[in-house]
Amino acid sequence: MRWLAALAILLAYLSLCMADALNNEVTFSDDDIQRILSHGPWPPNIAPDPSNRVSGHPAAIALGRQWFADARLSQARNRSCATCHDPHRAFTDGLARSIGIDRLDRNAPSLFNLRLNRWFGWAGKSDNLWAQSLHPIVDRRELGASADLVAQRLTEAPELSASYVQVFGSQVTADTSATVLVNVAKALAAYQETLTTGKTPFDHFRDALATGDRDALARYPASAQRGLKLFIGKGKCHFCHFGPNFTTGEFHDIGMPYFIGKGQVDPGRYGGIKAVKSSRFNLLGPYNDDPKKSTAGPTRQVLLLHRNWGGFRIPSLRHVAETAPYMHDGSLATLADVVRHYSELNEERLHATGEQLLRPLHLTAGEIDDLVAFLRSLSVAGNP
Repeated sequence: MRWLAALAILLAYLSLCMADALNNEVTFSDDDIQRILSHGPWPPNIAPDPSNRVSGHPAAIALGRQWFADARLSQARNRSCATCHDPHRAFTDGLARSIGIDRLDRNAPSLFNLRLNRWFGWAGKSDNLWAQSLHPIVDRRELGASADLVAQRLTEAPELSASYVQVFGSQVTADTSATVLVNVAKALAAYQETLTTGKTPFDHFRDALATGDRDALARYPASAQRGLKLFIGKGKCHFCHFGPNFTTGEFHDIGMPYFIGKGQVDPGRYGGIKAVKSSRFNLLGPYNDDPKKSTAGPTRQVLLLHRNWGGFRIPSLRHVAETAPYMHDGSLATLADVVRHYSELNEERLHATGEQLLRPLHLTAGEIDDLVAFLRSLSVAGNP
């Protein structure tokens, strides 16, 4: 029975805590343990995307990897997807706001574990990964290309044309330029779906908690354990950073400013909903490869509401120690800055009908350090 299994886990953990009491180890209640266990197991099983017929196909993945680093997809042949999503920087660029042809309005998010998302981008302007992948190509401020230019570049390069035929079964010149652009994006998406993170120190602790492995439990630093207890307790962080991927995948106003510059405002999720509803590349459109449109329900149902203004995506916390700076505008330089933001939260910045869960946490300096230690343990190497 489930309650007997939970009791066995609790007793095993309490036994460890009693044995190590003199070492001032952290103790977790039965409710705490269930919350911790809900953040796993990791990694999850990931199924192919039904809206993308080449999702999971090795040849498409290889082609997408090649195109990801290919500057020929940009107008001036001098930038690629990897410019802002550098594999050596956890698929970010380390800048507060990315620079394409022009300086952009938002921070480049990491591309890890994207297949688990429902919406894509800081504002959720795409409801699928291949649509999100084509936007930077045609955005005049990013790569500045067009569907016609992408088709032309592929036609000019025999090796790219041959790979296109191998993956999609048609000649570049036989497809419309819009179809070529979408197919390029679908190969890019197939590659990005493979960008997953491995087990972290937290995952090893979580699994040890599930099995009662005393030695493995003891290897998780006490500071990270204290931070974990804050995360699932006083901080209530787990309400938004929920489940194995540490995110609900939704959007919230967390009191960050959304002014881009003088007279310029980033509408956040409000603008994202308008964009996804009107996009010909959304899951309701003709480029969805799933005849049943089985994943399009959220796109049909999402409503444009005033409370969406200034809301941004709740990012996954996996690998978060490697993806500074933080927030949609990159305005917080370190994890300690992020924790202090929630500790000193200005409630007047929140919408009147907004986030009732958010309250200033009033953390001590030691509690801030412990929460940062826990967040670092969500990276594979646990690096600072």
